[in-house]
Amino acid sequence: MSGDIVTASPWGEWRTATPARLALGRAGAAMPTSEVLRFGWAHAMARNAVHAALDTGRLESVLREQGWDTLQVRSRAPDRATYLRRPDLGRQLDAHDAQRLRSGAAGPSDVCIVIGDGLSSLAVERHAAALLAALRPHLPPGLALTPVVIATQARVALADEVGEAFDARVAIMLIGERPGLSSPDSLGIYLTHTPRRGRNDAERNCISNVRPEGLVCSTAAFKLAWLMREALRRGLTGVHLKDESELAVLASTSSG
Repeated sequence: MSGDIVTASPWGEWRTATPARLALGRAGAAMPTSEVLRFGWAHAMARNAVHAALDTGRLESVLREQGWDTLQVRSRAPDRATYLRRPDLGRQLDAHDAQRLRSGAAGPSDVCIVIGDGLSSLAVERHAAALLAALRPHLPPGLALTPVVIATQARVALADEVGEAFDARVAIMLIGERPGLSSPDSLGIYLTHTPRRGRNDAERNCISNVRPEGLVCSTAAFKLAWLMREALRRGLTGVHLKDESELAVLASTSSG
């Protein structure tokens, strides 16, 4: 549609400050064709992010190159359609995998890291390995880590059962968040002290929107490391553990 047919919005300058769909202009009583096409493309990207399968082999290879030990598991949801209809199955480990983790556990550990495909495998493929690479320099010496567990058809609470199987003090779940029309690749991080089946969201800390256009991996890794250290020190997570990592940055800056 040519520019002389489109009536521009007087708020057009606001579009430079946000990816939100505002000040789109109009063509008669409708949106401009270009905006209709952009909306359709964004909607398709969001749908693809939900339905696309995670390439677990490639992710495992990248993580091993970084020096992480890895394991693969799946939830009790046998396929994507079931996973979307039955969130409860995505919170439970496949019975065989649960037994395998318990049998292979080498005693109590400090931290168990789980990577779940969640509702956006695209987010995991783009950001999970980069986040763990940024996290590694912040890990304290002597920290007892389990292998990184890559979980498919996974919901957040699946990390509770994985952490319980490993007798971990803290479970960390990196998971693809529900896609938005401007953010199909947003990664979420959930931290739970004393992971056990039945934990609720009030007992977790969350770092969300990890992506270049949101919270970059280096900043997210710093926040995660701070929360992890404080969770281990205080013996808690959730509503009683507030993210004060910015104060740590200010303290190091002033002391320097």
